[in-house]
Amino acid sequence: MILGIGTDLANIERIEATLARFGDRFRNRVFTDIEQAKAERRADVAGTYAKRWAAKEACSKALGTGLRMGIAWKDMSVTNLASGQPVMHVTGWAKERLAAMTPAGCEAVIHVTLTDDHPWAQAFVVIEARPKASPSS
Repeated sequence: MILGIGTDLANIERIEATLARFGDRFRNRVFTDIEQAKAERRADVAGTYAKRWAAKEACSKALGTGLRMGIAWKDMSVTNLASGQPVMHVTGWAKERLAAMTPAGCEAVIHVTLTDDHPWAQAFVVIEARPKASPSS
C-alpha cells in the first residue's frame, strides 16, 4: 500500500549560490555529516547537495507535511548502498510521523530515486507500507 508520494526539482545553480553565500552555515543546518562528506568528495559538489536537498523536500511531501509541523532538515538524510542506490533515513519528528502514518501490522519502506541534468536535480520518494513478516514456527 502506498502511504505517500513526493517529488521535488531543485536548481543546482541556486544551491551553488547558496553554498557560496552561506557556506558551512547552510551545510550544517541542512545536511548531516555523512551527506556533507559524500558531497565534498564529488566532482559536482553543488549537484550532489542539490539532489539531497530535493530528496529531503520530496520526503517531507511524502510524509504529508512539507517542511513544517516540526520536521527538521536533518531529520531526513540520504546515504548510498555499495551499489550506489540511494537510501532515505528518517529520525526525530520525521520518524515519528512515519510511524504514525504506518498501519498496524505493517512496516514502512521509503523508496528514493535521484537524478540530475544540469542545472536541475530531481528526487522522487514513495513511502510504502508492507505487511510485517510473520515469525516462523
